[in-house]
Amino acid sequence: MIFAGEFSIPADKKDDPHGFVKGLFSFDVTVKKILRRSVDARKKSAVVINYRVEVETDNKNAEQMRAFGFSETAEVQKETLSAKKIKSTKEVIVIGAGPAGLFAALRLIDAGFSVTILERGKKAEERMRDIEILETDGILNAESNAVFGEGGAGTYSDGKLTSRIHRGDIDYFFSRMVEFGANERILFESKPHVGSDVLREVVKNIRMFIERSGSSVRFSTRADDFSIEGVKINVKTPSGEFCADELILAIGHSARDTYEMLSDKMILEKKGFAVGSRIEHPAEFINKSQYGRFSEFMSAADYKLVFNNPKTGRGVYSFCMCPGGFVVNSSSEEKMFCVNGMSNSARDAEFSNSAVVVSVKPEDVSGGALEAVEFQRKIERSAFVDKFKAPSVRARDFLINRTSKSLPKNSYRNGCVSCDLTSIFPEFIISEMKAGLRRFDSIIRGFSEEGLLIGTETRTSSPVRIKRTKEMTAEGFSNVYPVGEGAGYAGGIVSSAVDGIRAADAIIEKYS
Repeated sequence: MIFAGEFSIPADKKDDPHGFVKGLFSFDVTVKKILRRSVDARKKSAVVINYRVEVETDNKNAEQMRAFGFSETAEVQKETLSAKKIKSTKEVIVIGAGPAGLFAALRLIDAGFSVTILERGKKAEERMRDIEILETDGILNAESNAVFGEGGAGTYSDGKLTSRIHRGDIDYFFSRMVEFGANERILFESKPHVGSDVLREVVKNIRMFIERSGSSVRFSTRADDFSIEGVKINVKTPSGEFCADELILAIGHSARDTYEMLSDKMILEKKGFAVGSRIEHPAEFINKSQYGRFSEFMSAADYKLVFNNPKTGRGVYSFCMCPGGFVVNSSSEEKMFCVNGMSNSARDAEFSNSAVVVSVKPEDVSGGALEAVEFQRKIERSAFVDKFKAPSVRARDFLINRTSKSLPKNSYRNGCVSCDLTSIFPEFIISEMKAGLRRFDSIIRGFSEEGLLIGTETRTSSPVRIKRTKEMTAEGFSNVYPVGEGAGYAGGIVSSAVDGIRAADAIIEKYS
């Protein structure tokens, strides 16, 4: 018989659900499947790891299983939402090899389409070399960096796979991620993450699968323009023109030149986004703040902090928290500077970081959609320091309008220079960041005292949305599909991938 039940393991005990279940009963019980794992740290004096599992035992033990709170359940083989198989000679071009583009391509290939992905950046392993040069010599490759290249911006992040999506598409995403090399733990962790080191291997494996399937990925192939002749789409690149029947625009949130090209063809509108700075702490400080005495038994801790200012109606929040990670340069234009955070799968680095960002509303930006991009650029220009050093200040000094006399050891490899952030951000961003930090200090004691603000975080999401129809085509087009973060319809790896899957399904349905 199959039973499902829940139990908690104290954080200072061995995290072994299989052994824990065997110790609960005097008869044979086998854990067949872990359904859910989460950490409950609400009580710092009693941190526990919660599990929900499916177990199997003999029918004669049913009464005792129920006495322990386990309930009988049918063994259900969950079906992954698969693509409809069709016979089609239609060809699809996907612009962008981030999560939206890659998973749109996978879905279409599953259905029988031929796909060509055009990616302006390089392969993941080549990107890494360009990023290394940027971090050691301060030399930027504007086409190959932390935001452009195989896997998109998410490849150089913590690889969080959290989402509020509950569609069937998400099962397809997670199962394919495991198939291409992600740890199976992402299937049951409450806060799944992959890590940048593993993500690079995952996207490489996806690329190899795409190429084995007869489709192709063209790197260092920036899409400069496209035109429609009859029912065919022609995409112009420095390497020549590519022709297809359908076009998916998975351009990513930093393709600012592409927005300029699209502004003459499509309806672009401003949308909300957020800007601020990275704040970094010793990982040990964050771990103890979250887990107390149990921190020595736990992996690196995360946090999520939010302050909604009742006086201004504006939100301040932590964003893309990277436990045991690094602050990295995410610039993509010369003499403009911004940062992001990343973690490897082990999350075992000396520092933990997160963005502290302030919401920017469409009405905060005068003019059209491209002016929202210029809002980001203006901050990045003001933040640029020779060789991409990071303007930085201790959070405690920032709160009292003081430039730091010295800066602590930190993870940013290009080097930090003491700076007054008020010369970089608009006044409303500065005042809201201060209000948010004071609130965060009441939640995590010493948050500002121990924290170092590093650089500018401006690429939280696209400030632009490309208007599209319910069929997911751009308004005025029948065969162009704007998707993912760059189109303004997603925010993160999972939601971007799912948006790409939805666009692929729309194309599949069109020809089925």
